[in-house]
Amino acid sequence: MTPVAPAERFGHTSIEDLAVSAARAADDKKALDVLVLEVGAVLAITDYFVIASGKNPRQVKAIVDEVERVLSERYGAKPRSVEGRDARRWVLMDYGDFLVHVFQVDERQYYSLERLYSDVPVIGWRQGDSLGVSGS
Repeated sequence: MTPVAPAERFGHTSIEDLAVSAARAADDKKALDVLVLEVGAVLAITDYFVIASGKNPRQVKAIVDEVERVLSERYGAKPRSVEGRDARRWVLMDYGDFLVHVFQVDERQYYSLERLYSDVPVIGWRQGDSLGVSGS
């Protein structure tokens, strides 16, 4: 099977735009400390990480559900897999070209992905931010 280019899969929407949409969807559910990291240069399996935190299992579920809903309705994007949905401590949504990590606060502090990838660009995602590096 020939891989399908992202533009063909998502109607000419860039993977960065999809990751940003995921970040905004998480923010709409009051996720804490939402980040989009461009990890493609240091990690061969994906191009972007979206990282967000919820205060409790119910909020983690709401964030995950909203990201899934927004990406599906707007772009027809569905995760290849979702791990950790039942435990709701660290949910990993695999969209192939980007991964969405939704943590409970204490789990995020423990695993500290942003520290592990502190040398990669951080993508601006808030309304009004220009897409691109906002700092690292």
